[in-house]
This record gives sequence, structure tokens and C-alpha cells, in this order.
Amino acid sequence: MPLDSSAPPPARSRLVALDVVRGVALCGILVANVIPISATVASEAPVTSALSAPGSGGTDWLHLLVDQRFFPIFSLLFGIGFSLLVESAAARAGRPRLVLLRRLLVLLALGLAHLLLLWPGDILTVYAVVGLLVLLPSTWLPRWAVAGLAAVCLVAAIGLLGGQYALVPGLFLLGSALTRYGVTRRIEDSTRVPALLALLLAAAAVPVLAAQASFERTGEVDTTGFRIAFPVAGLLVAGVYVCLVLVLLRTPARPVLRAAFAPLGRMALTNYLSATVLVLVVAHVDGEPGRWSSATVLGIAGAVLTAQWLCSALWLRHFRYGPLEWAWRWATWLRRPPLRVAGEADARRAPSTLVA
Repeated sequence: MPLDSSAPPPARSRLVALDVVRGVALCGILVANVIPISATVASEAPVTSALSAPGSGGTDWLHLLVDQRFFPIFSLLFGIGFSLLVESAAARAGRPRLVLLRRLLVLLALGLAHLLLLWPGDILTVYAVVGLLVLLPSTWLPRWAVAGLAAVCLVAAIGLLGGQYALVPGLFLLGSALTRYGVTRRIEDSTRVPALLALLLAAAAVPVLAAQASFERTGEVDTTGFRIAFPVAGLLVAGVYVCLVLVLLRTPARPVLRAAFAPLGRMALTNYLSATVLVLVVAHVDGEPGRWSSATVLGIAGAVLTAQWLCSALWLRHFRYGPLEWAWRWATWLRRPPLRVAGEADARRAPSTLVA
């Protein structure tokens, strides 16, 4: 019997940990992006995502702990979400890769609109292009090959000094491999494993962070050493953050983390794009975003995230998906998905919508 692509996807419980981790990553990315987004308003504003300019004779601890520390998490989650969608598409569509292709093409359209109309630092366009060139073809490969390619791509990106975007293919493939090996489904089954991994990653991150800080204090940010230390520190610190969140989710802090970050994570696409608009509005009103201090950046990010959390929490009381997530799902499956939450049981069974 042919598969019915118009049938609703098989019900599966939400992976709460992914919602929470995605929400945490969204918060960090916004803090890192406030300055570069505001640069489109004031020509004298910094154009990098650093909270304090490297090489200025000092190191801002926010720069060490935030800048390019959350982008790897978002990229990893995109790879995880893509492979979860592969499983869903294979179960309900006769030509599942067409479903994946539509999803990436719609993301490309959203990214181009964001890039051309609002902010040239958009990441969605990069995600869509890399998805088309790397993730989609990887669905024909065995999982061991995907895992091997992930390692090769990450090492090559760092060794060849490729910069932030060069890490995306490897992180996508790593996320895909984690899902295909079943790690994603077991992500909340252990406390000891993420705790031990967090300690190991933190121990490795300390000397790399020290090296990065040293390069920045001396102004040697154009050297090979800095261009290797910076992304390596980002990957290690990102890993520590993810592991710490997974450990905390196994403690009494779980309800607090879920309430604080899951609404943001479930509407990550909507919140990512709306954050650009909100920061641009603040920059236009202020008139001098180039002079924002780290404290001001934190205040702006906090205000934006508070507003987004409130809207997300209220919205998800009545609807299954965020507005852009719903439209993206409609375009992916070519069938309008139900939007309103019919009841508590339906809300619990709603499939996890994974974005970047």
C-alpha cells in the first residue's frame, strides 16, 4: 500500500531536553547578536559579534563565555532536527527527500528575506544552503560515514582557519549522526554521562580559553593561534553548556528550566526572526547603538527575551506551534497542520518541531 503523504505524522512525545537546550541557545545567540544587528543602524557600531572588541587591551568575560558559544549548539540541533524529520518523512511519504527538499527551500526563502530586508548577518540562509549541499546528500550515506565525515569536517574547518560558518557542515553531520545512532532518543536517560562529559570538556576548555584571552589582551587576533583557539573554545564551551543543562534537567530544577526555556525553544524560528526586528527598533530609538556597553547589551537582550517568553508561553497555551513554525510545517508537508491545541493530551503528543 503506498504511503499517504497527507496523513498526519505519527504521534511521538516531545523531547523536552531539546526544547530547553534550544531555548538556552536562543538566549545566548541573541546576547551575541545584539551588537552586530545594531550595526545596521549606526555605521560606527562594531560589525563583529564580539561583545567587546578583541585586542582592545582587555577581555570581556561575556565575550569569552557568550560570543560564538551558542551558535554551535543551534547548528547541532539543526542536524538533530533534520534527521528526526528524515525518520518522520520516511514513515509517511513515498518520496521523503522531496519533503526534506521543500523544508530547506522554504528555510532558504525565509533566510534570504531576513538577510536582504533586515540583517546581513542572517544564519538561516547558511543553514539552508549547507542543508541542501551536505545534509540532504548525507541521507544516502550509512550512519558510520556521516559520523566520520562530521569529524573530518570539524577538524578541517578549524585546521584550515575557516571561521564560524565553516563549522556548520560538521556540526550538522554530528547532530545527524547522534540521531541516527539513537543518542538523541536517550538524551535524558542518564545523569552520570553528561556530568562526566561536562567535566572533561571544561578541563579541556580552560587552557584554550586562557590562550584566547591572552591573544586578545595582546591584540594578536589575526594570528593563526587565535583563529584556532577561538573556534575550539567555542565548541568546548558549547559542549559544557549542553551537558550542564542535561544534568540540571535530571534534578529538581527541571520544572524551572522547562518553564523558562522550553517556550522559547519551541518557537525558536519565530523568536529568532522577531528578535532582529526588536533590536533594530531599540537601535533606532536609542540612536547611538555603537556606544552600548556589555551591561546595556545584556539589558536589551533580557528585555527582548522576556517579551518573547511571555508571548511564546501565552501562544503555546492555545496553539501547537509558533506562527512561523506552523507555516514552515505547512509548506514542508503541503498540508495545513492543525494549529489549535484540542486538549492537554494532544499537546503532550504533538511532535517536536526542531529548528536551527
